[in-house]
Amino acid sequence: MSMSSAPAPREPGVPAPGAPSPRAPRTPPVPAPWTRTRLRTAPGAAGALALLVAVTVCLAAAFPLALDRYADAGLRRAVEQARPDRTGVMVTAPQPDMGLPPSRRAAAVGPGPMAERYRRALAAVPRPLAVDRARSTYGVRTVRGLAVPDPWLPRPSGLPAQVVLATPYGLGGHARLRAGRLPRAPAAVTATTARVEAAVTEETARALRIEVGAEIHVPGVERPPLTVRVTGVLAPREPDGPYWAAQPLLRTPALTPEPKSSGPEADRYWVGALLLAPKVAPVLLGTGGLPVRYWQLAPDEDALRARALDGLRSAVASLESGPGLRAVRSATDPAVVVSTDLDDVFAAYAGLRDGIGPLIAVAATGTGTVAGVVLLMAGGLATDRRRAELALLRARGASLPGLARRLAAETAVAALPAAALGLAAALLALPGGRTAPALASAAAVTAVACAALPLRAAAAHRTVRAHDPRRDAVAVRPSRRRTVAELTAVVLALGAVEALRRRGATQGAGDLVSTAPVLVGLVAALVLVRLYPLPLRALARPAGRLRGAVAHLSLARAGRTSASAVLPLLALSAAFTTAAFGGSVLAGVADTRDRAALLTVGADARVEAAGPLPAGLPDRVRRVPGVRDLTAVSLAYQATPQDGVGTVPVAGVDPAGYAALAARTGLGAFPADGLARHRAGAALPALASPAVAERFGTARPFTLRLEDGGSVTLRVVLVRDRTPAVTGADFLVVDRSALPAGAARPTALLLTGDRIDGPALDRAAGDSDGTSLLLRSRERARYVESPLQTGAERLYAAAVAAGAGYAVVTLLLSLLRAAPERAALLARLRTMGLTRAQGRRLLVLESLPPALLAAVGGVLTGWATVRLLAPGVDLTTIALATAASPVGEAELRTDPWSLAVPTAAVLVVTVGAAAVQAWWSGRRGSVRELRAGDAR
Repeated sequence: MSMSSAPAPREPGVPAPGAPSPRAPRTPPVPAPWTRTRLRTAPGAAGALALLVAVTVCLAAAFPLALDRYADAGLRRAVEQARPDRTGVMVTAPQPDMGLPPSRRAAAVGPGPMAERYRRALAAVPRPLAVDRARSTYGVRTVRGLAVPDPWLPRPSGLPAQVVLATPYGLGGHARLRAGRLPRAPAAVTATTARVEAAVTEETARALRIEVGAEIHVPGVERPPLTVRVTGVLAPREPDGPYWAAQPLLRTPALTPEPKSSGPEADRYWVGALLLAPKVAPVLLGTGGLPVRYWQLAPDEDALRARALDGLRSAVASLESGPGLRAVRSATDPAVVVSTDLDDVFAAYAGLRDGIGPLIAVAATGTGTVAGVVLLMAGGLATDRRRAELALLRARGASLPGLARRLAAETAVAALPAAALGLAAALLALPGGRTAPALASAAAVTAVACAALPLRAAAAHRTVRAHDPRRDAVAVRPSRRRTVAELTAVVLALGAVEALRRRGATQGAGDLVSTAPVLVGLVAALVLVRLYPLPLRALARPAGRLRGAVAHLSLARAGRTSASAVLPLLALSAAFTTAAFGGSVLAGVADTRDRAALLTVGADARVEAAGPLPAGLPDRVRRVPGVRDLTAVSLAYQATPQDGVGTVPVAGVDPAGYAALAARTGLGAFPADGLARHRAGAALPALASPAVAERFGTARPFTLRLEDGGSVTLRVVLVRDRTPAVTGADFLVVDRSALPAGAARPTALLLTGDRIDGPALDRAAGDSDGTSLLLRSRERARYVESPLQTGAERLYAAAVAAGAGYAVVTLLLSLLRAAPERAALLARLRTMGLTRAQGRRLLVLESLPPALLAAVGGVLTGWATVRLLAPGVDLTTIALATAASPVGEAELRTDPWSLAVPTAAVLVVTVGAAAVQAWWSGRRGSVRELRAGDAR
């Protein structure tokens, strides 16, 4: 019997025949980092977010930088426009004590002690006020003019000319020699020195007929007259600079009236300055000109900063009467007096800044709100696009804090470099401003951009759900928390509007006032969201009975909250209110300046002379390019009533032409036949201002004596507040042909026309002596005195433009949010027979209700915002920057273009985007959109 062999024993570790060989151990795979994976998966979304953050950070950082630049430039312009004799700090000390020995008195005014006191005075000036040492000086001068007996000096009224003696330091560095040389000092100078040398400026030499080598004898006190020999004629290097203009008499002689006489026929005499070397200062002590020591300090305009305005004002007040004055006295002389008008210049600028600042804050708040909403919407869009992914992660056990951290890191990777790039661009484009506000603005924008996605995702996925419930604006009822929040916003908006109307935007009503337009827009958005379902419910039933399904389906789709959320409406409402308010401000500023220029000129241009105009002047002016019409007027400003009390301006005009001019300019239009005399011998009809009509009455004639000696009897028949020929509250207008021949000759021409050639008009009117020319365009430009005004206008225009741009982005984000769902819907409907034309109509009709809601609501909100806030907004400061306004208070008025343009833009962008989406979806086909897992 055969037996099978037993299997041979196996060694441990040796596999049996036919058994699979063991595999080598594998290293577990390292998962790719979350952030890198997400950026590679959606590079377009990351790039779009980076671009949005970079632009927003750049704008946010540029705003405070630009505001600082404009404010600093405005402060420097205010100091530049003020005369140096007002902005300079003059430190004056009397001559040394008369009881001191002559040697000590002479030493006290010598160059060494004066220079030492000058250095100590500079050190005593309190910060932040800085002194421009290059344009400051010191010296000794006489304050009383000394009559000189030299007969060759001009004597207009027979009175001898007077001179003042001065020893300004640094004369050679601030003037050029026109003739001769600079004065020199003798070896030893005392109060009794007999002869010294001096220089004079070109203007002094020309007016007093002084030449090089001339000798002027200045009377002394208890000593013989001082002989001053002129060795040079100087031309100031910077005639309007502080060195010369702070004491204008040293540069320009003055024809001074004799104190005992007055009126136009007063006796006059010349007063000029003789400029001596600083070492000659002791000789001034021997004259009767009351010599004083002075240290003339010019502020450093380049060092002026608007942010330090409070410190600058405190420094000036300290110098005038405070610790600074004590420091200057201890550094120079106990009897020192400090005088300056720099505090008045700073106060005027502070008033301008305080008047403009709140208006800028309104624009910044509105644009910032729109930008913030756009960033939140960008986070919301990313949350909606990744809803399925984030819901799956939550279902698999991802914690809410961990998910938020991952999303924050993912967003920060794209946002932080973009924010740094935007901040760098702002700092490079606008150097010189404070970096701290720019950094704070950039950090705030970056924080909002980084936190938008994590917070929205955490709020949307705080509860783990298998699917999202359907949300319809028609069916959803607002919660109690939302109602409380909305009522709170309404209360805040009402409080802000009431505060603005009571106190005004220029009276520091607080931050709540600057947010008033935004709060009004927020309330409008909340109200619109509440009212939005009502028309949809009203239209749903009639649309359901229509033959086609497009209208019914579009209304049903329009009720979904994806296209009618609060954030898009808030952004659009804020953009509308900012555009309406900003556009109204800009339009109001332009209208105010136009009106003020028109009231000043009376027409588009004005040529006026003190006496009758030359016979050929009207023909020359009429040929100037741009002149369309010309009205001749005879003006008598000193017409005297019969009672002899006061004077009344009388304008003699051609009734027909002047009535057309008044109607064209809107300055007191009247019928031309209203000034016609109906019967011979009757009183001449006159148009009068209300004040003149009240003074003379309208029932009885009255007589006026004209400037040429003739008289005229008038009776007031028309009363108007204004008239083109005369500015002011008192005037009379009569028919020129009825005046005496001497009074009827034209003295002024009022011109109308588009774009009158100013240089050509200058040449035409400049041929006549004594004529003055006013051009409306030049007068309008004169009202823009400060860069702070132009800066505020540019910032407002930029804020309006940025708000409009962000509004467009808001619309696009709102449409992108619903784009996948719309594309899937069109794909499914096309499989059921929907044509491409019907698809386009469906998307357009679906987008129209929210677009119309935003457009109509935005127009009403903008109009209501301007009407509500107008009583508290005065545009006079930003428009004219002067205390005296010829137009009174400049009110805020609604600008139609600011309402019409955003409305049209919203409708065009919305409908255009829907049409483009329908066209693009038709080109892509339906297969891709119908895959499993696509949007619902």
